[in-house]
Amino acid sequence: MALLSIVLPSYNEEQNIANTVQVLSQLLQQEQIDYELIFVSDGSRDGTYQEILKAAEQDTRVKGIEFSRNFGKEASIFAGLQLASGDAAVVMDCDLQHPPSVIPRMWDLWNAGYEVVEGIKTSRGRESFLHKCFAGVFYKIMSGLMKMDMNASSDYKLLDRKVVDVLLNLPEKNTFFRALTFWAGFKTVSVEYEVQERVYGESKWSFFSLMRYAVTNVTSFSTLPLQLVTVLGIVSILFSLVLAVQTLVKYITGTAVEGFTTVILLILIIGGSIMLSLGIIGHYIARIYEEVKGRPRYIISQMTDNVHGKEARGR
Repeated sequence: MALLSIVLPSYNEEQNIANTVQVLSQLLQQEQIDYELIFVSDGSRDGTYQEILKAAEQDTRVKGIEFSRNFGKEASIFAGLQLASGDAAVVMDCDLQHPPSVIPRMWDLWNAGYEVVEGIKTSRGRESFLHKCFAGVFYKIMSGLMKMDMNASSDYKLLDRKVVDVLLNLPEKNTFFRALTFWAGFKTVSVEYEVQERVYGESKWSFFSLMRYAVTNVTSFSTLPLQLVTVLGIVSILFSLVLAVQTLVKYITGTAVEGFTTVILLILIIGGSIMLSLGIIGHYIARIYEEVKGRPRYIISQMTDNVHGKEARGR
């Protein structure tokens, strides 16, 4: 019988662990799907890992690890995939905002021969107006930069074993899981779902954390921002040429006005373009620096007793 691994990144989800185990176990047993649940505590500051330990003691199909500190959601996903021993793996949120009821549909499509089953949001659930506006702008920018439709995409997806192995063998440390599954290709199909309300706790994503997440993911996956530097340079040169022609015409016709207005405008425009360009280039250099150091994506400080061997190594 085929085994399904479910990877559940968890950050300060103490209240959700027991409920998540119960809901998923009941559903998968009812559907007669052989499974394992893999929780990754991403340096949680509450009792998340203690709850994982309790669940693992009660059910051997529950595995769990804890990072030595917070390494981020991308690291948690890849750590969970590294631990997964199933023929297919589902990545989903620990708070069950990704509805478990979609998993049987994903499983049936995988059995039908699909290698990637993408979860596509039909709604974002109950969010503030500001958050929805920012999320909309964020995904439009991401879609344009990556040349992929990221507007309704999510981390909720099922991957065949061969796809998991391809992702794990990528040497890069700064990854964007959601986009990498598009990049990898394979036989893909999508299923729609509605984002559910959290049973316990609140979202850990703030405006600034989403901004940081956006910048990191764009620069780790796309080089288009670097091309923006060239565009800014061309625009600055064209603007300078226009001002130069205007200045010459006024000088020749004797209508030139003494003063520093034009000079100040040129300094501000060119200076701003240079600083923005240096910032973009500097961010890419920082990414290169992080990759060259070769540090692992994550460090595991603790693990449940049923995690051992090569599964326990950090990458």
